[in-house]
Amino acid sequence: MKGGYGGRERGWEGGGVWRGRLRDKRRGAPGLPVPRRATPGGMEERYSKAETLALRRKHIGPSCKVFFAKDPLKIVRAQGQYMFDETGEKYLDCINNVAHVGHSHPYVTKAATKQMELLNTNSRFLHDNLVQYAQRLTATLPEKLSVCYFVNSGSEANDLALRLARQYHGHQDVITLENAYHGHVTSLIDISPYKFNQLGKDSKKEFVHVAPSPDIYRGKYREDHPDPASAYAEEVKKIIEETQKNGRKIAAFIAESMQSCGGQVIPPVGYFQKVAEYVHAAGGLFIADEVQVGFGRVGKHFWAFQLQGEDFVPDIVTMGKPIGNGHPMSCVVTTREIAEKFGASGLEYFNTFGGNPVSCAIGLAVLEVIEKEDLQGNATRVGSYLLELLAEQKKKHPLVGDIRGVGLFVGVDLVKDQQKRTPATAEALHLIYKLKEQKILLSADGPYRNILKFKPPMCFTMEDAKFVVEKIDVLLTEMEEATGMKTGNDASTNIQHKIKANEGSPQPESASESTSHLNGAACRQENGFYPEKHSVPSTIRT
Repeated sequence: MKGGYGGRERGWEGGGVWRGRLRDKRRGAPGLPVPRRATPGGMEERYSKAETLALRRKHIGPSCKVFFAKDPLKIVRAQGQYMFDETGEKYLDCINNVAHVGHSHPYVTKAATKQMELLNTNSRFLHDNLVQYAQRLTATLPEKLSVCYFVNSGSEANDLALRLARQYHGHQDVITLENAYHGHVTSLIDISPYKFNQLGKDSKKEFVHVAPSPDIYRGKYREDHPDPASAYAEEVKKIIEETQKNGRKIAAFIAESMQSCGGQVIPPVGYFQKVAEYVHAAGGLFIADEVQVGFGRVGKHFWAFQLQGEDFVPDIVTMGKPIGNGHPMSCVVTTREIAEKFGASGLEYFNTFGGNPVSCAIGLAVLEVIEKEDLQGNATRVGSYLLELLAEQKKKHPLVGDIRGVGLFVGVDLVKDQQKRTPATAEALHLIYKLKEQKILLSADGPYRNILKFKPPMCFTMEDAKFVVEKIDVLLTEMEEATGMKTGNDASTNIQHKIKANEGSPQPESASESTSHLNGAACRQENGFYPEKHSVPSTIRT
């Protein structure tokens, strides 16, 4: 496998004088440890892995989870599509859509450092970076989306989008999708079934209305329906009509342009147009959440909502994660009309760090790298190749129920039975852990935690895709042989069979226990605390 940025694995550089001074101060300060040793990557490791974990447990809130809780990874550096632990082991990162143009991209880090050495302040002062970035960013969007509000996270962006929508006509109610996740702040947990369903059956607020996810594989209207887009949109129309009968008014419909936490769901073309028509007629706005899927990830378009066609333009677009390649920044883009209505309230909007010169310099650098390195083209080429490889696995393996994706946003739906589409939750978790042993980082999500999620850095290569799929092929074969599942094109049924227990392997954990435990996972921290007991259940049920 080749490293990112032309195949080189760039080491950490610079900062020697500053680090030297810091070391001198640390040696003279009581209670501060002297760095223990240099890691294979050249970074100083202050604590052993065990000490780091102990200090984390002592000082970090227990609801802040880590990946692979029983044996978490300690990552000390990253480059391109690779992450390195404290021993120098290299892991192929297939899940990090935050490091969009590649971990530690030299052009991005240089832009950040250069601006930080000059100035960083708030947006109440005039600065060219702010207006230049707003101009460059809006140039990627349909013309009417021309006004920016810069903030610091996807959650902040979606929270502000709700404020814009509610101010527009003074309406309050929100329509969201099944299994949706839009952020961790209170206003967004309220509209995220992925989260509030964990709190009990009475947790949904009266101003929140949940529409069926437009999932043509597992949803109410499937691939054999003559017009699933219209059918799913009619479900939204029914919600609006029922809401109006009860004297309530719709402020917004919000949806990820492609559902990530919901299981890599790609809405059928035409769905958004019809939903927008119904929502606009009710006086509401359409919010497209691009926090996970924007900035060229789909390859053929810069924004995932553009997959719906040129005749669809949302009223508000929210952005996050990839926008800063790991730097905390995000943005809300809307129309001049909506922005003026928001301003007419008389309440000033000010964000201390949103739109600061350093963030804008980083944002500009990310846009330049996407263009200069043709990362959209790479997403198209590598994504198409990955889908082809995975399609072959579907023909070969009965555990693979569906392959869906666009560009470098791909989902593999694992099933126990291809006809019944029974989610293979435990099998998915088992596979994730086995891939970790192979130094590959992949995650599983969706309402049943059975969808393998590919959303790697955009410098992911064809060699990387081939490497991962080859490993998945071997692991699926082993699992199917162990459970007595047939292989080949006619393999659509399962056989009740005892799994062959490997000597020294962990005790089985039931699929229901795994799902129950994992339902608390925050999607945007990607399955960070799977239990280490992850073997396939002893009996495969259909």
